[in-house]
Amino acid sequence: MQNLILLHRTTNMAEATIVKGLLEENNVPVFLMNKQDSSYLNFGDIELYVPSHLHEVAKQLLQQGLSN
Repeated sequence: MQNLILLHRTTNMAEATIVKGLLEENNVPVFLMNKQDSSYLNFGDIELYVPSHLHEVAKQLLQQGLSN
């Protein structure tokens, strides 16, 4: 398994899905880990991890995407 690094953390599933889609469109594999409580969705985070060798590329893509 590749070494994964946390790229982004949110409590909003829609935001996580958009970020995941942005990265996957640019050929950056993403692992989404949903740590939210299944009964109370306001507890816990959704974390997006990327391979360590693509972390800088993913970070730049995320910054560009958020600035648009």
